[in-house]
Amino acid sequence: MAEVATSASSSANSSARSDQLLVVVDPVARRMDGESVRIAKDVLSAGASHTKVCLPDDPEEFARALRRRGSRRPVVIGDDRALLRAVALLHRHRELSGCSLSVVPVGSVLGLSRSLGLPSGAVAAARAVLAGAERRLDLLVDDSDGVVLGEVGIPPGPGHGPPSAGGGPGAEADADRRASGPGPAHPWLRTCQSLVRTLASSRPARTALAPGAPGPTRLRVEVDGATLVDLDQPVEAVSVAPGAAGAAVVEVRPLAAGAETAPLTASGHTVTVSGAHFRYRADAIECGPVGTRTWVAQEGAWGLTLPMG
Repeated sequence: MAEVATSASSSANSSARSDQLLVVVDPVARRMDGESVRIAKDVLSAGASHTKVCLPDDPEEFARALRRRGSRRPVVIGDDRALLRAVALLHRHRELSGCSLSVVPVGSVLGLSRSLGLPSGAVAAARAVLAGAERRLDLLVDDSDGVVLGEVGIPPGPGHGPPSAGGGPGAEADADRRASGPGPAHPWLRTCQSLVRTLASSRPARTALAPGAPGPTRLRVEVDGATLVDLDQPVEAVSVAPGAAGAAVVEVRPLAAGAETAPLTASGHTVTVSGAHFRYRADAIECGPVGTRTWVAQEGAWGLTLPMG
């Protein structure tokens, strides 16, 4: 893992907020858009009092760099996968409450970053890191200690997203290989890789979304102990998302029979979904199958630097 330390010039120090940054550059971002990464590093190095840049080669080095940040403010350059990995790591070590995370979105999977209000351009996002303000955001924590920043969807419809930091190493490695470009042209090697993927898929893990995957039709959805819908009512879809003031927002779309049926909505601190083994989407990642899953909303659980105003 390469590390580079830089100090801003005196003129830059006089106009920028004094800060010490640990800039962790996701390896997929470096491969996909090295120019945006270079621009972001230049802007951050010029605007901060001291910048340490880490160039990890894999998720393990990424995690190690973040864990050794000391008093430096962590800045992640990467896509939604890198953001999720960083938040999950900090949550796992119970460090989210005392850490303000900054992100420069770079990559092809940026839907979550945009929904959180992060600028999409490298220059604008890097400037927001330097001159922005921390905003405390809610998230969901499930009963397996997984985190959700955006939305849970049941069943997991077609989509494109990064493996969560809580996923198995095989899923994350497969995603990194897909992001780095086409595979080798040797047919025998492709056959071996196909066999390995087939064997690996037999173990339960978070995996990339499979378009058209069948979803559950009968679920019990409970919000703070009260039943919103029970197993006798078929449903088309269920969504759970962080709301406001530590509440989760739940929407259930019953299966329409003839006339369209209005969605059922509720909000509460704890949401439990149970039924026949089902899969779900968490931040565009397919998870499961599980027989029951509980999500708890946590108010202001993590901090993200966003543009002022």
